[in-house]
Amino acid sequence: MSKDFDVEQLQSKLQTITTAIDTLVSSHQGNSQAVLFILRTLEHSHREIRENLFQEALPDNRQELYALVKDIEESGGWPYIERMKLRSLLANWLDGSESN
Repeated sequence: MSKDFDVEQLQSKLQTITTAIDTLVSSHQGNSQAVLFILRTLEHSHREIRENLFQEALPDNRQELYALVKDIEESGGWPYIERMKLRSLLANWLDGSESN
């Protein structure tokens, strides 16, 4: 597996992006349509990276593939964007409407 990148520089850039997303979401707090749009955009970005960039960068030999799988297992597993289940959405809505 290729580790020819500056991890600290990458972490710094990702932290900047994360902070920008947090700020954006905070500015739309309480607006379910805006937050849903942000979630859909993040999901789309995740899919694009996974399908177009990650798959192209997969190792082409067993040793590198093993190293990648080992890194995935040791570093927290596969990245996943969880979707809220409709039942949870309705349960949260019912809880909120009953308290009003």
